[in-house]
Amino acid sequence: MFGNLGFGELMIVLVIVLVLFGAKRIPEISASFGKGIREFKKNVNEVERSITEPEPRMEPRLPAPDPTVRREAGEETRPEPKRLI
Repeated sequence: MFGNLGFGELMIVLVIVLVLFGAKRIPEISASFGKGIREFKKNVNEVERSITEPEPRMEPRLPAPDPTVRREAGEETRPEPKRLI
């Protein structure tokens, strides 16, 4: 079953868990355990995907226009926004 644990050993472990945590807390514990396993699997799949997929190519960016440079008369100019301070 689970490694070298047989049915008898699993029953003993389940009884000990029931005595330690009580019947009301066992569903909460199992739900949080399931969430942890799902998160772990999601992270493992994400790492595998990042390793196997090629890295996307980055498009070269043009430098931002210098606001101190005057534009030619034919170019569109926008009014400077009002400053609040």
